[in-house]
Amino acid sequence: MKTMLNIALPKGRLGEKVYGMFEKAGFPCPSIHENNRKLIFENEALGVRYFWVKPSDVAIYVERGAADIGVAGKDILLEYAPDVYELLDLDIGKCRMAVAAPKDFRDDPQKTLKVATKFSNIALDYYNSKGREIDIIHLNGSIEIAPILGLSDVIVDIVETGTTLKENNLEVFETIVPISARLIANKSSFMFKAEQIEKIVRETAKMTEEKK
Repeated sequence: MKTMLNIALPKGRLGEKVYGMFEKAGFPCPSIHENNRKLIFENEALGVRYFWVKPSDVAIYVERGAADIGVAGKDILLEYAPDVYELLDLDIGKCRMAVAAPKDFRDDPQKTLKVATKFSNIALDYYNSKGREIDIIHLNGSIEIAPILGLSDVIVDIVETGTTLKENNLEVFETIVPISARLIANKSSFMFKAEQIEKIVRETAKMTEEKK
């Protein structure tokens, strides 16, 4: 019997795109297309097992070995710094981590800057690199209203199209880092299942190159 390669996919549109890439790369699992609420799908003949998890949890499954490989946004990797190998930039799910604020905002370096964000570590690293004193306000929901209500001066968040910012009279002031989906691997799995993992990386890399 083949050794199963466990693959964590992020639920949602990104995960469906990623699965499409893996399918084209020669690792299909037809049962994943069935209309049901199952979360785990296997193709025993090929030795692959896919499962859907919350996007922010993919790196945890991979780091702890429940998944051998998975796909996580660069934002998650930067924020939580999981102990995994980053194998490939899939060149999809592209956006950017940015600083946004009301259009009339002017930074006063004499004052502590109040920053609302879901990405506290990314924000801290960024402002530490600039030597800027900040007060982090960690929020979990929609953070666009924080500067409108005076809770913060600026926000640090993922920006895709910028539409939500515009609708709330905010604009991007600085881009911190570009974000895209990355193929990651558990360090131990990368040794023991190297052949299977390298094959997926090789075939998927061909597709990302063709897109460019």
